[in-house]
This record gives sequence, C-alpha cells and structure tokens, in this order.
Amino acid sequence: MDIQEITQSVEKQSVVLRQVMAEVQKIVVGQRNLVERLLIGLLCEGHLLLEGLPGLAKTTAVKTLATSIRTTFQRIQFTPDLLPADILGTQIYRPDNGSFEIRKGPIFHNIILADEINRAPAKVQSALLEAMQEQQVTIGEKTFLLERPFLVLATQNPIEQEGTYPLPEAQIDRFMLKIKVDYPSPEEEKEIMNRAYNGAAQNVNGVVEVAAIESARNIMRSIHMEEKLVDYIVRLSGATRHPAGFGLDLGPLISYGASPRASIWLGLAARAHAFLNGRGYVTPQDIKSMAPDVLRHRIILSYEAEAEGQTTDDLIRILLERIEVP
Repeated sequence: MDIQEITQSVEKQSVVLRQVMAEVQKIVVGQRNLVERLLIGLLCEGHLLLEGLPGLAKTTAVKTLATSIRTTFQRIQFTPDLLPADILGTQIYRPDNGSFEIRKGPIFHNIILADEINRAPAKVQSALLEAMQEQQVTIGEKTFLLERPFLVLATQNPIEQEGTYPLPEAQIDRFMLKIKVDYPSPEEEKEIMNRAYNGAAQNVNGVVEVAAIESARNIMRSIHMEEKLVDYIVRLSGATRHPAGFGLDLGPLISYGASPRASIWLGLAARAHAFLNGRGYVTPQDIKSMAPDVLRHRIILSYEAEAEGQTTDDLIRILLERIEVP
C-alpha cells in the first residue's frame, strides 16, 4: 500500500476509536490527553501506568473505556495484605476424589484495572510480571494463556503519599506509557460540579467489538515511518544512556538510561498517534508528543538530580530541544 491508501484506511478505521472516545467523554470531563493515551495503549496492546492524586477520574476513565468495548473487565484493588494467589488464582484440594482443582483469579479478563498498584508489596506486584510480559499465568504446574487483548491499566498515587511501595524498575519498564494525570481546568471543574449536582449519569454503551480494534491495530502497524525517523527514535533513547556522546551535559543526572523497550514502544506509540490524527505516515511531532510518556518512567535519576529537584520530564524536555530533528 502507498501512503495515500494507508491514509484512506486510517481515516476509515479511526472512526472506531472516535466512537470509543465519544463514549468515554460522556462520563469523563476534559482529560483529553488521558483519554487519547488510553486509546493509544489499546491500539498498541501496551500496559499503561496512570499516576495522579486521588479524585482525578483515573479509575472512572479506565472503567468507562472497558465498558465502551465489548470485552471482559476486572478491577483489582491493591492493598498491603493482598497475596499473589488473590490475583492469579490457586489450587484447591478436593478431598472427595483426592485431586486438585484450579480456581482462576481475576487476572483472567481482557482489561485489568490494577487500582493503586503501589499500595501492594513487591511480591504481589511481581505476580503481574509474567502475565504482563508473557501473556500467560502459571498456577502450580499448569500454564494458562491469557485471552487477547490483555491490558493492565494500573493507577498509582504519587510515591510521597503514606503507605505506598515504589514499583520495581523491572516492572515499571513493562508499562508502555506512564501517564501523568493533572487537575482539570476551572471550566472543566465547573462542568464536573454541575454533573455531580444534577445527577444526570449517562449510560455508557458497548459500541465497539474487539475484532474492530484488532483490524484498526493492523492498519496502525502499516503506517509509514521514514528511516530517518527510526534513527531519530534510536538517538533519543541513546542520548539517555550516553548523553556526552550527543553533546549533552546530563551524565551526572542520569543513573540509568532507557532500555531498548523504550525505542520499540516509542515507534509504535508514534504510529498510534498518527492513526488517531487520521494520517498514514509518522511525523517528528508524533514522536515528540509521545516521548515524555514513553521515557519518563524508564530514566532513573541520580541522587544529584534528585537533590537539585530535577525531574525526568525536565531531562526529556532538554533531549527534545537539543537532539536534532530530521
């Protein structure tokens, strides 16, 4: 297919995603960036980590997204006393016939909302690792494949809050995007208040079949990306590992740079961003738009950076300003 044909297919298929967005916006006021990122995660089959203070509609947005697609959904509330078996399932002994029966846990659904994932200790968080990476779960000696699509959408409150456990780096890296959820604008907040007082709760309908998302995903993967844009993505990731090689004086601020997963996901996210904008080709702006969400949880800051009050978003902004755009 040439670019024109791809663009026509994208325009046709992106209607499906616009239907989902319209359903989500019946319930969620504003938060366009969050809703877009949720759709990008859905298109790329990438797990998402949503970080923001309580009351910013993180859970509501995920639940509404799941409802608008005709698929199975399960919310798991993470707490300090949760056990791995509470998520994955367990073997139950049947004394009547001396056999073990497997009872599957809540992980066996298409969309999993891991609510307040950083409230649970590392043992429980790591129980999700195999499921997220391999799309399978092992209970006892049996391994079960998870049905596709399989998405973990996790919410967390900022680490400064009491009673939270930071997620291990290995697990954080398995999330495609880390999305920061901000406060609404004054106009949006007024609309939220009006809806709350009027009690006009809208029903969300299952408007899209999983098959429609699957065919949109196939078109999205065929979106054209120039070789020089692939090189640009590799340079952005490389600059987080060896800043000096790119003329950047960020070395003392970064302990560890982004892994190759960052490059893989940034390429896919840029294609999905182009798809949502109805284009059959990727532009540098698609990459720049998605880079903060793909990179922010993959750059490990040094103590020096933390002492200076630098954030990963500050460093990503410098990278995007200084690394030459093709």
